[in-house]
Amino acid sequence: MTGTRDVSPNPEALAERLADAVVAIVGDAQARQGEASLVLAGGTTPRAAYELLARAPRRNAIDWTRVSILFGDERCVAPTDADSNYRMAREALLAHVPLRASAILRMRGEADPAVAAAEYAALIRDRFGATPHFDLVLLGMGPDGHTASLFPGSDPFADDDALVRAVYSESKRQWRLTLTPSAINAARTVAIALAGSEKATAFAAVSRGEGGPLHYPIEAIAPSDGQLIWFVDRSVLG
Repeated sequence: MTGTRDVSPNPEALAERLADAVVAIVGDAQARQGEASLVLAGGTTPRAAYELLARAPRRNAIDWTRVSILFGDERCVAPTDADSNYRMAREALLAHVPLRASAILRMRGEADPAVAAAEYAALIRDRFGATPHFDLVLLGMGPDGHTASLFPGSDPFADDDALVRAVYSESKRQWRLTLTPSAINAARTVAIALAGSEKATAFAAVSRGEGGPLHYPIEAIAPSDGQLIWFVDRSVLG
């Protein structure tokens, strides 16, 4: 396992630590280059951090008018669907901070998956170049070692140059859109947040480098020239 660990006593403290990291990393990016790009993840742990970012004092610590929002993955559902990552992010954060409408770049989960993936990849290339160096990518990890919508049993590096893939999850019986490892690993910072004892087995295996990316897709995440931070609570450590 590469990267550094930031260990919290419980999920609530983890959310606080993650929210503070977002404030610091976004602020540093804006100080360096004027704008910042933030790639959001789905899941309960990121949501708790988003809710903290939506409230003072953290809300006021970021110049949201100079932030671009992207998504690491999306379920192929309408943006109003309860399963939509965009809807979750909007309810928890986006509707509560002064973002420019043009800076919220959502994946079109309601469209044909292949078309939506190609469109999002083209949008990324247009806004951020062929190799998008996002300032911060937020990710989670499931108990099976999946991250974004890169699932076990499917080569996470397939179509890696595409930046965005449409994938069908047999276990979820659902189409998904996901950033590829090449898009994620070009980021300046990747933060992986996970809490809960149900993830301890996979985390231990990944920590030992067992299984490989085909079994634990999270192992495909290794920033080429950026930093990787694991935000975990103690229950994940077993």
